[in-house]
Order: sequence, then C-alpha cells, then structure tokens
Amino acid sequence: MNESTIQAAAEEVRAAGDSAPRAGRDPVNLPMIRSWQEALGDTDPRYVAEGVAPPAMIQVWTMPGLHGVRASDDPLGRMTAVLDEAGFTSVVATNCEQTYHREVRVGEALTVSARLDEVVGPKRTALGEGWFVTTVNTWFAGGEPVAEMRFRILKFRPPAAEPAPAAPGSVVRPVFSRDTEFFWSGVHQRELRLQRCEACGQVRHPPGPVCIACGAEKPGYVVAAGTGTVHSYVVHHHPPTPGRTPPYVVVLVDLTEGVRMLGELVGVDPLDPGAVSVGMPVELTWQDGGDGVVLPAWKVAS
Repeated sequence: MNESTIQAAAEEVRAAGDSAPRAGRDPVNLPMIRSWQEALGDTDPRYVAEGVAPPAMIQVWTMPGLHGVRASDDPLGRMTAVLDEAGFTSVVATNCEQTYHREVRVGEALTVSARLDEVVGPKRTALGEGWFVTTVNTWFAGGEPVAEMRFRILKFRPPAAEPAPAAPGSVVRPVFSRDTEFFWSGVHQRELRLQRCEACGQVRHPPGPVCIACGAEKPGYVVAAGTGTVHSYVVHHHPPTPGRTPPYVVVLVDLTEGVRMLGELVGVDPLDPGAVSVGMPVELTWQDGGDGVVLPAWKVAS
C-alpha cells in the first residue's frame, strides 16, 4: 500500500463524518467519581457534595471496557486498520487536547461520537517512519455537546535495529520553573521538599501555583521525612532512557506526608519478581546522575 492509497483511504474516512453516537455503559455516578478522586489524590469535596464529575473524567464515562470492541464506523479504528495493512503496525499516543463546555452531573447518560480530522505523513521520527492520525471526539448529554477531545497518535514502522542504550552519565537534566525551583534547590541540598500552602496547610505534589484545596496563591514547603510505601510499580524495559540501563524499577510511593511521588527503586534486582511489592516500606536515597545531577530515589527501608 503506497502513500496515495493511504491518503485516499483517509479521505474516505474523513468524508464519512461523525460516527454513530456510542452510549456509555453507565450513567455518571458517585462511586466512579470517588474512585477517580482517590486514585488522583483529588480531595475537592465539591464533586461529591454537588453531584458533578471532575471535567477530566469525561472520557471515563464512555470507555467500552477491557473487552470492548470498536464500532465498524469508528474513524480511529478504520485508519488503524489501513495503516496496519501498510506495515505501520506500531502505535504511540502523541498528544491530547480536551475542551469542556460544562460539568456533567450524576445521573446523566453520555454518548460520544468521533470523526477523522487529519492524517499527515509519511514522517520521519525517532521511532521510525510513520503517519500522524488526529481524531475529534465529542461527548453529548441529552443531545447537548458537553466536551470535545482532539486525540493524535503516531502509527509507525519500527526500525530494523533497536537504538543503542544511552551512555551512563548522559542523564536528562531537570528543567526548573518558578513553581519547581524550590524543589530542585532542596534536592541540591539533599532535602526532599514538598509544596505546602501557607494559607491552609495543604501539602501537594507535584507543585503548582495555586492551592488545590483553598485556591490561595501562597506556596511554601515542608521537608519530607523521606519515608513511605510502594503504591504501584513498573519494571521499565523500553524505550531506552538517557542515563539509565534497562531494566530498572520505577515506583509510585505513598509518602508519610499524604502525597505520592515517582522515582527509581535502587538496590533491587528488577528481574526478581519478589524484589518489590505493593505496600512495601521504602525510604529516600540520593542518586548520582553524573554531570553534577542529583536525583531523589528510593530504596527498601532498612
């Protein structure tokens, strides 16, 4: 299948317009809202009290489930099949932009439809030659549009050979911003600093300009104890990461202060299935990334 054939197929899918509305499995409901808030550490009581869903949950309400099947008129599914046939069998999501018109309320039954926006390619990327596919999803409540999402993926043909792992010492240097400068200044002094609101005392991570609990713009910080437990973890094998030799373990840690933080778990065998477990106590350590870079990391609590 050549470039002109792919473009012709894309034009056919685009001309078909919006897919038929697909209904969510359940109406907007409080148990799912509570689960979402717990998973993200969102303590805003307004959602449950007022019976409205966090706007970023919009995609949750119409997910087809683990064993769901794409509809035959789904534009992303149609273009995926075309590019698979052309040999572009690998996929990676590149970006997502959501627009919310209003919050959805408990009890509302949502539907979603999708259309193909554009197909651009072939493009040379670090992953290999591929095509960028952009779709637009629109969510409706009783016929009223409540949110949209532009979603872009890259369908690519992997190169024949895997890229060589990055050399030790070439770790990516942290990027400072006005909101995170205090954190990295603390790391330089071997302190794990967590943002704390000077108005209400709420501790949060990652940091931001406005308190998520009271809305105050009075950021301060507290030095963490450096203790916690493993909330979740992955063993990273691919892709290669600058300054790291795969495989290695990345953990999401429940800190004693009530927030969660990602970091590498050092001093364990990543190929040992018993080396790490959910709930395992860990403690802070410091990792030399080379070139003067120091990073917070975790080790099994002694």
